[in-house]
Amino acid sequence: MCLDHCDAPSLGEMILRFPFLPVAALMVSLITLCAGTSLAKGLFPFVGAEGTTTYRLVFSTLLLMAFWRPWRRQWTWADLPSLVFFGVTLGAMNLLFYSAIKTVPFGLAIAIEFTGPLAVALWSSKKPLDFLWIVLAVAGMALIMPLSQYFGLGDASPALDPFGIACALGAGCCWGIYIVLGQRVADRYGAFATPMGMLVAAIVVLPFGLSVAGSSLLNLEWMLAGLGIALLSSAIPYSLEMYSLQHLPKQTFSILLSLEPAVGALAGWLVLSEQLSTQQFCAIGLIMAASMGSAVTSRHRLP
Repeated sequence: MCLDHCDAPSLGEMILRFPFLPVAALMVSLITLCAGTSLAKGLFPFVGAEGTTTYRLVFSTLLLMAFWRPWRRQWTWADLPSLVFFGVTLGAMNLLFYSAIKTVPFGLAIAIEFTGPLAVALWSSKKPLDFLWIVLAVAGMALIMPLSQYFGLGDASPALDPFGIACALGAGCCWGIYIVLGQRVADRYGAFATPMGMLVAAIVVLPFGLSVAGSSLLNLEWMLAGLGIALLSSAIPYSLEMYSLQHLPKQTFSILLSLEPAVGALAGWLVLSEQLSTQQFCAIGLIMAASMGSAVTSRHRLP
C-alpha cells in the first residue's frame, strides 16, 4: 500500500524536469552578447561606433544569408516596403545603441534601452498592478537622467552624457518598433525575415561607417574583430535564444531576459572597467524589476 506522498516526484526527477539546457542556453546567449558588445567597444577608437556597427551588420548578414539562403524564396516588389521599414528600424537600433555606449556605461545603456520593449508590453495594460511596473520604470529612469541631480536625487558620481542617454532611448524606441514589425514580417516571411531585414540594415548603416572609418574598414585585423563581434553579438546569441524560445514558456523566457542589464553591468565592470554608483545600480534594479513584473503579469493582459 502506497501513501499519498509516494506519488510526489523525487529530487532527481525534479532536477530532470527542470529545463536546465534551455535556461543555460539563454544565459550563455546573454554572456556572449555582452562579450561581443565589450569587444565592439574596444574597436571604437579605430573605426568608431559607426564602423563597428557596420562590421556587425555586414558580417551578420553574410552569415545569415549563407545559413538561410533566402534567394530560394520568390520575392516580389510588394514585399519591399515592409522589409525596408523593418530593416531600417533594425539598423537604426544597432547604430543608436553603439553610439550610446560610447559615453554611457554598458549596463545602464541596456537598462535604458529596455524601456522600449517594456513600453510595448505595457501598452495593453488592463490591470492596476501593471501600473506598478510603469512607476518602477519611471523611477529607474529618473535616477539615470542627468536632471536627477538638480532635484536632489543625484549622488557624487558625474552626470551621464545627455546625448548618450538620448541615443539609448532612441535605440529603445527602435526596439519597441522592431518587436511590432518583427511579429508582422515573421508571420509573413518566416525565418527569411531576419536575413532580409539584416541586409537592409547593413545597407542603411554602411554609408555611416564609410563616412567615419573610410578605408580603415578594410584593415584585416579590424575585420577579424568585426567577424568576432558578429558571431558573439548576433549569430550565437540569436541561435541560442531561438532554442530557448522553443523549450521555455514565453513568460519564463521574458523574466530571464530581464537579467541582461545586470549581465551587461557585470561585463562592463570586468571587461571595460566601468564603475557604477549605488544610484545607478538602483536604477538598473528598478528597470529590471519592472521588466520582470511585466513578464509575470503578461499572461493576464488582453492580446
